[in-house]
Amino acid sequence: MHQFNAARWLPGGHAQTIWPALFAHRRPAGHAAPRWRWERWDTPDGDFIDVAFGSAPTLPADAPWLVLFHGLEGSANSHYAQAMACVAEQRGWHMAVPHFRGCSGEVNRAPRAYHSGDVQEVDWILRRLRERSSRPLHAVGVSLGGNALARWAGVQADKAAEVVQALAAVSAPLDLAAGGTALGKGLNRWIYTRMFLRTLVPKALLKWAQFPGLFDRDAVLRARDLREFDDAFTAPVHGFRDAQDYWHRAAAKPLLGSIAVPALLLNALDDPFVPSYSLPAPGEVGPRVTLWHPPHGGHVGFAQGRWPGHVLAMPQAVTQWLAHSEKG
Repeated sequence: MHQFNAARWLPGGHAQTIWPALFAHRRPAGHAAPRWRWERWDTPDGDFIDVAFGSAPTLPADAPWLVLFHGLEGSANSHYAQAMACVAEQRGWHMAVPHFRGCSGEVNRAPRAYHSGDVQEVDWILRRLRERSSRPLHAVGVSLGGNALARWAGVQADKAAEVVQALAAVSAPLDLAAGGTALGKGLNRWIYTRMFLRTLVPKALLKWAQFPGLFDRDAVLRARDLREFDDAFTAPVHGFRDAQDYWHRAAAKPLLGSIAVPALLLNALDDPFVPSYSLPAPGEVGPRVTLWHPPHGGHVGFAQGRWPGHVLAMPQAVTQWLAHSEKG
């Protein structure tokens, strides 16, 4: 994967981001879509999350587990989750996709949502899933979920080995300020920011209807980029001073040197969300962290094959790396 070659008919970071999410195949021909089995978990603070399980009932109880944390406004329906479920099934792994609060189709109960540095939530989810497994878990985080997972590993340091065998963060904005700023400029602002705000703002308004006065509703309605939205909603609702404080305190990059389990950080150099200058250098990560920086792939794209392409290359490479880390 670190030598990933993008499909020649799909050049550039934007094409590698948009086409795979909308049109590329998520599974081989003849392979059925995952049949998720859903569980609702009550959280310690009286809220709930929904978890989608994709493992076949015939898998042995001691089969490995793969836990996938989705990206901003993602879900088990996201292209990467569907592809990862297919690859996990082929490997004979149980799979779980925990949904951050409000991302499973129903507004959550508590006066909060989710954010990029939600390490307490990640820890609670992983430890609860670990109780079902006879061995430490494999964990993958995508985009926002990748930053949250990597930050969790940095916070946990040596204790993370109690829970995970290895982890991978894919297309994660490990420097949140750089990523947030990039999404507010040029084509990013007109394409991706609009897409995110199309669901983030209505969810915030539902939260305001539950808890009137929780934040500045008019400021949310005025938001035209993620900095303005995080200033108006994400930061005040989750205990940050403003967007800059949130981006600084929730970023995983400062903690990458503390990660003590095998960890793969995969970022394409043409990712429009994550500027290449913001990616960690080898000297900024711990000795158990592997950096893959292929020149192409976009943001969680990595399409390969003939038209219309497929998105199985990334899940195959990542799960192979995770499996190898277990043997090592």
